[in-house]
Amino acid sequence: MPTGAGKSLTFQIPAKILAGTVLVLSPLISLMKDQVDALVRTGYRAAVLNSTLTWDERQRTLALLRAGQLDILYVAPEALGEHLRGALAAAKISLIVVDEAHCISHWGHDFRPAYRQLAGLKGQFGDIPILALTATATRQVVGDIIRQLGMRKPDGFKGSFFRPNLVITTQKKGAGRETRKDILALIRKHRGESGIVYCISRKSVDDLTAWLRTNGVPARAYHAGLSDAERAESQNAFARDEASVIVATVAFGMGIDKSNVRFVIHRDLPRSLEGWYQEIGRAGRDGLESDCVLMYSWVDVVAYDRFLEEVDDPEVRAATREKTVRLFNLAESVRCRHQTLAAYFDEQIERCGSSCDACLGRDLGALLGSKTVATVPRDRASKVRVEDEPNLELFEKLRALRKSIADAEKVPAYIVFSDAVLRAMAASVPTSERELLAISGIGPVKLERYGARFLELLVGR
Repeated sequence: MPTGAGKSLTFQIPAKILAGTVLVLSPLISLMKDQVDALVRTGYRAAVLNSTLTWDERQRTLALLRAGQLDILYVAPEALGEHLRGALAAAKISLIVVDEAHCISHWGHDFRPAYRQLAGLKGQFGDIPILALTATATRQVVGDIIRQLGMRKPDGFKGSFFRPNLVITTQKKGAGRETRKDILALIRKHRGESGIVYCISRKSVDDLTAWLRTNGVPARAYHAGLSDAERAESQNAFARDEASVIVATVAFGMGIDKSNVRFVIHRDLPRSLEGWYQEIGRAGRDGLESDCVLMYSWVDVVAYDRFLEEVDDPEVRAATREKTVRLFNLAESVRCRHQTLAAYFDEQIERCGSSCDACLGRDLGALLGSKTVATVPRDRASKVRVEDEPNLELFEKLRALRKSIADAEKVPAYIVFSDAVLRAMAASVPTSERELLAISGIGPVKLERYGARFLELLVGR
């Protein structure tokens, strides 16, 4: 299923029904704490085991596991050593979840060797069910996942890859345009909103970050050349709405759970369609309209050739280059972007009609001249009937309240409520607990935790 479509529900709901603990294997160490914080705020008994914990914290978590007092336990594959495997095998594990499962495949765009340790897991834990989740897997990668995890004739479920709230625009670099100025104009168009700018190299990240800062954008850099502390500081500032723009290499972002990313810009052509799809999928996870701008040139394709020299297998090397060329061809064509993207993942859809530059008949210059309002889709973000656009002044007051609560609790703002929830509040202006509960994204636990504060603002406005 695509990014933001709700894959996590496929193990979060069973965690409340099945006897025992659901074990989630995830590579996203930097996000595990945020995911656990979000679950705790909706009434789950959740914990994490990874290299960031102290010895005492680790022992407390293992004690809760042994006592059967955890609904969900997140574990990094790198942490799955012999000692931890023994502790897990002795506990009552009801379901094993392999998140970002494409990481187990050599054919995947984000292969991670630690995932190969997961082979044989099913037998070791008493033949319990395994659930593998990914947003980006071709048929070849799916076959590899099944083989590596020892699955026997598993059921397969595939959601649509079409996300109509992502508005795709492509722009060939050069031809009299200045890429930096276009990026700056896009950021200013989304002033005050969160966005990611992806670059091909660390140097490009550093140079663009410095240039944006000299032009009044307090952007932050993120790439593997920075220290762990520097990367953590940038990611935390972005997650907590303290920094609106991150300039990054692909080292940033897998599994980013921030719901209010309003734009993703690729300064350079990504390496593959899968990588591009995963990266634009970080925008608009709350269902609101978001811009995805792809800047490209053939020079970008050639630049990846030097990385291919490190690949020994000629078949893998050829397949990898073909993926880059296919993405270049998508950007060059006049065919619907979403239709071409879905076809790559073996899904046939009609032209999107209104979610890409090819269907809208407009270029980047027209996009920069238009006004974007992230509207609430009537059938997705709210159970109440929202006839009018949200009161933007009230929306900003709700955002300020959310940030003060999130800062006090030391969690990202989206963990309190998403932008879609706040926009639904600002449009329907609920004045009672019953009316608050009618908004999708507000359940009994969050109502009890935050309802009074928000109602005080809404009623007293």
